[in-house]
Amino acid sequence: MTELLAALAGGAGAAARFVVDGAFTAFVDRRGGSVLPWATTLINVTGSFALGVVVGLVTVGGAPSAVALILGTGFLGGYTTFSTASFETVRLARQGRWRAAGVHLVVMVSGTLLAAAAGLSLVVVF
Repeated sequence: MTELLAALAGGAGAAARFVVDGAFTAFVDRRGGSVLPWATTLINVTGSFALGVVVGLVTVGGAPSAVALILGTGFLGGYTTFSTASFETVRLARQGRWRAAGVHLVVMVSGTLLAAAAGLSLVVVF
């Protein structure tokens, strides 16, 4: 049953990513657009924060391990998109936008790591 819930949560996460990506891209476009893929960055940073919270709830807060499988692997696995972030960095580099590719790489990696640590710390502290 847990595996089925994880699969359903993965589908819900992918749908949430689609909605957030479309809404945030439209928001950025209304303000003149950007070379950088901010929607993917937003999704991966918020997903990393949420995963930090989930891991904290399971490892420190005593939540059942099924929570990590359903929410972490399922929903957040469907929501976040490391492969798209990697592709977008390569796409920027192939277009000769080396600075944008570098900025995207640094912001994505540091942002997601800091967000995951913040989510975990939030649970540990409280």
